[in-house]
Amino acid sequence: RLTAVRREPAVRLQHGASGLEPLAWSEDHRVSVSTARSIAVLEQLSDVHSGGQDMVIHRTAVPAPGAACMLKVGPKKEVAECKEKFASSVDPTVSQTFMLDRVFNPEGKSLTPMRGFKYSSWSPLGCDANGRCLLAALTMDNRLTIHANLNRLQWVQLVDLTELYGERLFEASYKLCKGDTPCGELGDFPEFQRRHSMQAPVRMEWSGICTTQQVKHNNECRDVGSVLLAVLFENGNIAVWQFQLPFLGKESITSCNTIESGISSPSVLSWWEYEHNNRKMSGLIVGSAYGPVKIIPVNLKAVKGYFTLRQPVVLWQEMDQLPVHSIKCIPLYHPYQKCSCSLVVAARGPYVFWCLLLISKAGLNVHNSHVTGLHSLPIVSMTADKQNGTVYTCSSDGKVRQLIPIFTDVALKFEHQLIKLSEVFGCVRTHGIAVSPCGAYLAVITTEGMANGLHPVNKNYQVQFVTLKTFEEAAAQLLESSVQNLFRQVDLTDLVRWKILKDKHIPQFLQEALDKKIESCGSTYFWRFKLFLLRILYQSMQKGPSEVTWKPSHEDAKILISDSPGMGSTEDDQEEGTSKQASKQSLGDTGKGVDIDDTAEDSLHQSSDTGGREPMVEKLLEIQAQIEAVEMHLTREHMKRVLGEVYLHTWITENTSIPTRGVCDFLMSDDGYDDRTARVLIGHILKKMNKQTFPEHCSLCKEILPFTDRKQAVCSNGHIWLRCFLTYQSCQSLVYRRCLLHDSIARHPTPEDPEWIKRLLQGPCTFCDSPVF
Repeated sequence: RLTAVRREPAVRLQHGASGLEPLAWSEDHRVSVSTARSIAVLEQLSDVHSGGQDMVIHRTAVPAPGAACMLKVGPKKEVAECKEKFASSVDPTVSQTFMLDRVFNPEGKSLTPMRGFKYSSWSPLGCDANGRCLLAALTMDNRLTIHANLNRLQWVQLVDLTELYGERLFEASYKLCKGDTPCGELGDFPEFQRRHSMQAPVRMEWSGICTTQQVKHNNECRDVGSVLLAVLFENGNIAVWQFQLPFLGKESITSCNTIESGISSPSVLSWWEYEHNNRKMSGLIVGSAYGPVKIIPVNLKAVKGYFTLRQPVVLWQEMDQLPVHSIKCIPLYHPYQKCSCSLVVAARGPYVFWCLLLISKAGLNVHNSHVTGLHSLPIVSMTADKQNGTVYTCSSDGKVRQLIPIFTDVALKFEHQLIKLSEVFGCVRTHGIAVSPCGAYLAVITTEGMANGLHPVNKNYQVQFVTLKTFEEAAAQLLESSVQNLFRQVDLTDLVRWKILKDKHIPQFLQEALDKKIESCGSTYFWRFKLFLLRILYQSMQKGPSEVTWKPSHEDAKILISDSPGMGSTEDDQEEGTSKQASKQSLGDTGKGVDIDDTAEDSLHQSSDTGGREPMVEKLLEIQAQIEAVEMHLTREHMKRVLGEVYLHTWITENTSIPTRGVCDFLMSDDGYDDRTARVLIGHILKKMNKQTFPEHCSLCKEILPFTDRKQAVCSNGHIWLRCFLTYQSCQSLVYRRCLLHDSIARHPTPEDPEWIKRLLQGPCTFCDSPVF
């Protein structure tokens, strides 16, 4: 049975949640919340430098544009004349329809202005310049933009797709195909409506990353990553934008094709991506406000290995007036048919519609049905854990259902259980849910529920977190991970971090299982996992500050007076001042968590005087030694990789700016380190170097920079330069990048760097797997 536990902290939103499905969780562990003034972005970190048990959340925001979005339906002067004509029309069906339609009048006038966001969607991992996710945002007034968070503090708008699409339609005279009949005059109200509906977005969704072939000037073909963004419009058309990766802005747009879906009143969109016998199929699942659901073929030009359906596939055709609110498509493996299959799940009113798609020798098999009796109110939000196919639905009364698909010989059935959020948070109303990428947490937008039969006077919107997995499940998933990247599993590592900080020890079963993995496999991922556990254990043994360090206190003034020269003071006052100053100093040191001796002494105050001091100091020193040993192992493994690249990509090693001789000497300096692979590799490189050294030089005094430390280089005149952890070059530009958890620094790539060095500089941190900014 699932036991949901509250996870602190709850994040209070500055504005109310807006739009349908206001919550989305990206693959790089950022939660976007659509609100009435901005998109709040909450980034989850598994911080190894923090001893607090609460979840570590970094908060930013994408502000809503100041000006209203006016769709381009014709020349400005002509549009203004038409608007005036329709507003003052004697026909009430024209004047009232025009005045009350928010697509025509987004700025409001007599109505309240349309502020806030309707929907947000995250791209797959690896789409922006830092290799992270892009955010597509749709405002209430139909402006569709793409944003990137390149420096972690500020979001930058890369492109306005609504503006670009409006210009394309204007140039094509609002005809989709060249053979289309000429459109009517803008002064006709139906034509005015048509031009707006063909560019007012309803939803947008990203595809997975696919590969396209690009022909270079010398007729060579090279593979280029690309991603598709499908945008569903009010009239049922779908625009499919193709972007080259990394997406940098307008210049990265490759193409834009428009597909007619034939669905009236479309409400929701999702990608269908299916792999069968190494052949990839794709399509777009479109749902209607009247009930039907169908898959539309998407013909992907220049995309390698992709095929498409010949004709649309109807998944549900009944016009039963149950609006399709949300669609999720989950790739699964069929244990009986021994092949991959797709599970499509749609929220329709209070019911869940499901459809199992399976390709066999007979063709495409479609099984569908409804799951009823889940909620007494309509489903307001639905989310899915794509790793195991578990679906979560919620209604506004604070009830969440977990649906687990169980395969049968024919199709499948669902096991479901109820999660009462009132047992976790008290009486609440829910507005949206999202599950974390590895299924460890559920994020929920809540407001106060009814108290004593009365509705609350004020609504406070909060994003709260609930655990969906136990520590044991999270640890087992990390050990058996196919991803082998700690950063991509932050929600799981956070559960492990929370457990160790609470218990102040690493469970025995986890230590033993990890040691077995390291012995049998030797993958650096397990070494990084071990380093993570040791760092958290070290933090758990630190003594936290007993008082709030930033809070001003009256004692500080007394200390300054008693210590200032020339002021008379009694002996007692001096002693008191000294002791207070010492305690303040120790608090500062604990907050930094840098020096082991200071922190060890600091953490001893809680232990008894009778022999309690020595064991704690010894334990901390032992953990510190283990941390240094694991860090050194990871450094040596990465050095071997760098040297391998140097050997493969240079004819003579003076072509590279990497301190090859220094890295070789550093690897061989420890007599206890005996790695045959490293010795053979170094032997080949030294033979190629032929007794030459090619040392690095200090840019200030031109002295030689010796390679004695992996973290920094110091010349004979005392100038200190930090070393890049990806290439081990000294960073002498004074501008460098840092990894997300501030473990290490890396230099920026330069135009003269060869491709293989640029590729090395794109790598993640060797200690924590986090990206570098």
